[in-house]
Amino acid sequence: MTDKGQVLDLQPAKEVYIPLVAGANTNFEILVEEGQTVAIGTKLAETKTGFYVPVYSSVSGVYKGTVKRMHSSMRPQMHMVIELDGKQTKTQAFAPIDWMTAGREDLVEFAKQAGLIGLGGAGFPTYVKYGNPSGITTVLINAVECEPYITSDYMQAMADPADLIEGARIMGKMAGVTDVRICIKKSHPDLISKIEQASAGTEVTVVPVPDVYPMGWERVLVREVLHKEYDKLPAEAGAIVNNAGTAIELAKMVKNGEALETKVVTVSGEAVDKPCNVRVPVGMPVEEILDHLGLKGDEVILCAGGPMMGKAIPNNKFVIDRAMNALTVLPVNPVPAIACLRCGSCSDHCPAGLQPVRIANALKMGDAVLMEKLGALSCIECGMCTYVCPSRIDVTENVRKAKRTIQMKSRKK
Repeated sequence: MTDKGQVLDLQPAKEVYIPLVAGANTNFEILVEEGQTVAIGTKLAETKTGFYVPVYSSVSGVYKGTVKRMHSSMRPQMHMVIELDGKQTKTQAFAPIDWMTAGREDLVEFAKQAGLIGLGGAGFPTYVKYGNPSGITTVLINAVECEPYITSDYMQAMADPADLIEGARIMGKMAGVTDVRICIKKSHPDLISKIEQASAGTEVTVVPVPDVYPMGWERVLVREVLHKEYDKLPAEAGAIVNNAGTAIELAKMVKNGEALETKVVTVSGEAVDKPCNVRVPVGMPVEEILDHLGLKGDEVILCAGGPMMGKAIPNNKFVIDRAMNALTVLPVNPVPAIACLRCGSCSDHCPAGLQPVRIANALKMGDAVLMEKLGALSCIECGMCTYVCPSRIDVTENVRKAKRTIQMKSRKK
């Protein structure tokens, strides 16, 4: 169980590799020169197009240039290489701000310049959600963490409830609302009690939610807590949803003027010798983390993320990115698939209300129009359809391929 014990602090052996990736955006301007000495907090790069996202150094050392290497998105991406100097010298990345006296717009701009993104997996720039809060009535802080194995947010919230509450309150001010709710699984009564005590006397309330999968998906969370549905974004239901780790990091940024330096990542699964949560600098190679914790067996399945929604990466040459919260390592136990039984389990259990079998058939026919009509793009790749399939078909992968087909067709137009 990774929700017990201490978070293990690890440091890279020689270098970190900072991904020049912000969601789908890889168009960055590098702001430092090769051979330049950088400190923790030095601004390294910023996006040239799309949403503005700056990238700061997680270590001190010498910038050695860029290299293309595997990324957790399953594609080779450009990374900035920083050779550690062993000093871990820090510089203040930006000025702190008094959130109690600052205006709403000032706080949104602060989050933008600080480079705060969603730290629970999506990596979406936080400031964008708060840019125009018209119609927003509620901020939901997602501390549900419903995927098996993952406990990084739980460990951070248990260790730092004050920053979780403060970050939630800041987000409430950014949204211009006083209805701020922190959602926690009922199966964590210890965390519920601790956060209720920490939030006493504030506008923040705690909402226990069922421990069912995928409660951590914002659509399911909005449905459970606010009893509302929406088409594309939670804002349509009057809500902004942010991850608990993001709220904690925002509070630290506001107080200290420090950019994101480290990530707490759950490393677990049946093939990990010593499963635990680790705290590592952004850009630390995954292979070094696994060397510290050990593996059971020579052949394993390595997932960036949890066992349900994580992506199986073909090698261990990727690094810890800012949005990553878990590494799951599983033994190789192949189970042969058989023909689809037409049982409908995948449709019955899909939280998005899709029909994966029909999408798979459209994929076989190469009918991108039908795939899109069947809502393939609405799939969040939660893995539930594969999990419940009695034929052991990788249903999720079929829908994932359908999504890629639609996207490729749209690019060609």
